[in-house]
Amino acid sequence: MTIKRVVPNITSNRMDESCDFYCGLFGFEVAMDLEWIKTLTSPDNSTAQISIVRGGAGTEATETVTVSIEVTDVDEVHARVLAGGHEIAYPLTDEPWGVRRFHLRDPNGVLLNVLSHLNDCS
Repeated sequence: MTIKRVVPNITSNRMDESCDFYCGLFGFEVAMDLEWIKTLTSPDNSTAQISIVRGGAGTEATETVTVSIEVTDVDEVHARVLAGGHEIAYPLTDEPWGVRRFHLRDPNGVLLNVLSHLNDCS
């Protein structure tokens, strides 16, 4: 299993202003826009990313994730989490936007989104 990228998730009730701030100041570009989440990426380094998540919005996961960690094998990490007795906060799910993911908390209570893209899982 390899970590492909780690993305901070910023909660915002001012999505357009937040996007304009990061794009205008740092030169990020919108790589994904699902209305409730926008992922911004550096045009020079595709793994340098920030996601802006609409406050109180999203999928069945009701709490905003602080960090997303993309790995090559989400099933392997999920098995490690279960074997270690860690609590799953959101079940392993294939999402309609093309990722397989689950949520768990670190020892500090930080909610993590662990994912692989579905085309990488096959």
